Amino acid sequence: MIEKEVNPHFEDFLFDWNQKFQFLVGGYGSSKSYHVALKVILKLLSEKRTALVVREVYETIRESCFSLFEEILIELEIDDRVKAVTSPMQIRFPNGSKIIFKGMDKPQKLKSIHNVSLIWLEECSEIKYEGFKELIGRLRHPTLPLHMILSTNPVDEGNWTYSHFFIKNKGQEDEVIFLDDEDLYEKRTLVVDDTYYHHSTADDNLFLPASYVEELEKTKIYDLDLYRVARKGRFGVSGTKVLPKFESRPHNEVMDAINDIYKPVYRAGMDFGFEESSNALLRMAIDDREKILYIFWEYYSKGKDDPEIADDLVEFSKTKELVRGDSAEPKTIFYLKKRGINIKAAKKFQGSRLQNTKKVKRFHKIVCSDQCKNTIRELKSLTYKKDKQGNTIYDEFNIDPHTFSAIWYGLDDYEVVDLKNHKETYKALQTLGL
Repeated sequence: MIEKEVNPHFEDFLFDWNQKFQFLVGGYGSSKSYHVALKVILKLLSEKRTALVVREVYETIRESCFSLFEEILIELEIDDRVKAVTSPMQIRFPNGSKIIFKGMDKPQKLKSIHNVSLIWLEECSEIKYEGFKELIGRLRHPTLPLHMILSTNPVDEGNWTYSHFFIKNKGQEDEVIFLDDEDLYEKRTLVVDDTYYHHSTADDNLFLPASYVEELEKTKIYDLDLYRVARKGRFGVSGTKVLPKFESRPHNEVMDAINDIYKPVYRAGMDFGFEESSNALLRMAIDDREKILYIFWEYYSKGKDDPEIADDLVEFSKTKELVRGDSAEPKTIFYLKKRGINIKAAKKFQGSRLQNTKKVKRFHKIVCSDQCKNTIRELKSLTYKKDKQGNTIYDEFNIDPHTFSAIWYGLDDYEVVDLKNHKETYKALQTLGL
């Protein structure tokens, strides 16, 4: 009989072995790693099993997972029977169960492992996706049920843990939703198919000093990314957003808003691509009074030649609406003109990327129709790149955003008057006595 006080939010988790996969995500200090280690110990005390504990780098295991197991064995007062051996690192149980520790930086050592029926991937977001799939192949036993536990602090939505367990290809036409992470944050624990999900924050750890939680709260002031991960335990976008005022709305709402604009300015811009990059053409409407940019239609393709693109855009040869395109592709522009599309090259100059980015950021809002899936995918999570010293590069981004380039070209010759310009105008009027 073992008595141990645990955090209530983890009580059911400790004894729930109904699913093959168990995915725990949470903020700093939530005690998820502690309760995973305790769960593994209790399981191996009750059944003879070989468990494998993995981190990306082997050298980090001794001071993290291994020392955590040692601590719990002492707390349970069973360290005289369950032995922690340092060379090689193992936890050995009197019933023949054992825990072995490996690093994914030494994959050749995984080949010698047999009959592993339980694997724990600690900080699984640091492990490569190929490594995760390799470990699934190592999880096999002739008779025992198989289990894999994954624990992590959330990083960003670009990490494989998000695309594998939550939403794959988020915002794209082939989007697949396994579980909306917002549902997990609300309900805290969920089961979907053969996966048990568990979310936790520092508030779930009743043994945590109040001073630690206070320090986590302070991150909201100086680092919102860290606050999202450490305090809230949520996935999201890492880095500084290029377009924090970007939002998506239902298509009907967007069209109604455009119809209510006094003298809307309509624009269309196109970026060209082929194999590695994409073609992107956007239709936009500008509320010049309110300084709101609306995006209500998109064309997005890859791997198409000029005749195929012209076939796709045949409606533009009928409407004769002006399209402003990337001047770096004069042959494509010339061909599309021959096919009856009213297109001309937008201006490019030294520093135009930075100036165009600043122009778009001056809009008070950027509202996108929910039918423009690729635009949402590229712009909602668009962040600036950073150099090796961590300094922000204001004309380079985390992805190659073709729809952003299409906006640049479409806004050629249009200027968003910002607050600074208004101040200058006001001064001029004062000088004239107006």
